[in-house]
Amino acid sequence: MSLALLNTVAFLLCVSFCAYVLSILVTHLRTPRCGGGDHTRFSWHIIVPCRNEGAVIRGTLHRLLRDMPDVTVWCVDDGSDDGTAAELAAFRDDVRVRVISRTPPEAGQGKGAALNAAWRELRQSVPAASDLDRVIVGVLDADSYLDPHCRAALAGGRYFGTAQVAAVQIEVRMLQCARGHGSSLGPWARLLVRLQDMEFRAPIAAMQSLRRRTGSVAMGGNGQFTRLSALEAVAAEHGTPWHGALLEDFELGLHILLTGGRTEYCSEAWVAQEALTRVRPLIRQRARWAQGSMQCGRYLTAVLRSRAIRNPATLEIAHFLSAPWTQLVGAPVYLACLGVLAWYVNRTGGLDEWWRAGGWGVPPLVAVFGIGPFAVWGLVYRTRCERHLGLVTAIGLGLSHWLYSYVQSAAVWVAFVRLLRARSDWQKTARAAEVPRPVDRPPPLGELPRKGRPDLVTNTRK
Repeated sequence: MSLALLNTVAFLLCVSFCAYVLSILVTHLRTPRCGGGDHTRFSWHIIVPCRNEGAVIRGTLHRLLRDMPDVTVWCVDDGSDDGTAAELAAFRDDVRVRVISRTPPEAGQGKGAALNAAWRELRQSVPAASDLDRVIVGVLDADSYLDPHCRAALAGGRYFGTAQVAAVQIEVRMLQCARGHGSSLGPWARLLVRLQDMEFRAPIAAMQSLRRRTGSVAMGGNGQFTRLSALEAVAAEHGTPWHGALLEDFELGLHILLTGGRTEYCSEAWVAQEALTRVRPLIRQRARWAQGSMQCGRYLTAVLRSRAIRNPATLEIAHFLSAPWTQLVGAPVYLACLGVLAWYVNRTGGLDEWWRAGGWGVPPLVAVFGIGPFAVWGLVYRTRCERHLGLVTAIGLGLSHWLYSYVQSAAVWVAFVRLLRARSDWQKTARAAEVPRPVDRPPPLGELPRKGRPDLVTNTRK
């Protein structure tokens, strides 16, 4: 690759990324909030896949049943061997909790298979005369803390209050888990928790805001809600609602769009989940997501040919599906540019000569095109989510987010290697919790606002 071509590729990658960040930022900041509706118009069911979730499932069920006493919870014990079955047995007399036990060889086939098992049982329990448009099926992780006002928000006119909306993804937040009695995390682990929370509530939320405009909102693995009629429409065409990709949530959203359904993103409701506190499990988790995105690339042809998906949505979906491959190309390109820069500095007689010859213009370009698109989210996070944060703290979080982004770069390469080795096993994220969380209050780092409706803030300050 010639030097001119290398510089051109690097420049185009930087400019396209900056343009994308600017588009999602502007859209996000201009997105208004929506009022709620009457959730009693709908029947609510929540599926909770459980594979070795004995440390957290009891607290999660207690909170769900306390905050939403009329909801039906479907727990799928997917071949657990850690006492999950015993924890679920404590709810055997509660008709609101349905336990589906899966054993090998059916068990352990991935989250999608567990969700399909719950869907089969759920649809058999629904009376034949029911209006399936009014039956809402949610999916929660076993460590979740769901906004008690979630259903009212989802019943609003922008969401299930509109007949065209088939599925809604709510905002995801991250929190520090209860690791044990009196234990606490170190400063680096708390920073990692905060960065994950900022990632979901700032750049990812902004991506979803853009997708609302394009008509391509993606479903997430936690906090997705779908009409049973939409699940039935996908199953009628593909056999089951969920399928074999490691990103089964995004895959479901694609199928809903392909069947003519509309997906939405609800920032007025949230679900909080346990954040990871170490880099290695985080890379493993993101590698699974990246590989799932690569697997979903097989749907690109169907998306391009679909008359049910508008052109803006097609472009956005194509951008998302190409992102892991762009990162694979970008990493060696940027490293090659650094190598060329080092060679040029040495050739011009050292750093001082290079600086006087015009090298002083490189750091501002790096700041604007390399660091800025990541660092800006610290300020957005402070403005939109955590107003108690100081300006210096927000700037520090933004700069940390730039370094944190390299985790995703590493994860993409791990995913690529797994793809080459034809490894598609579903690696569940391990829980850090050692004891069940309290059931009568939010998790340790949760706070309720001083006024207004209940809200969860993942505050990592002691």
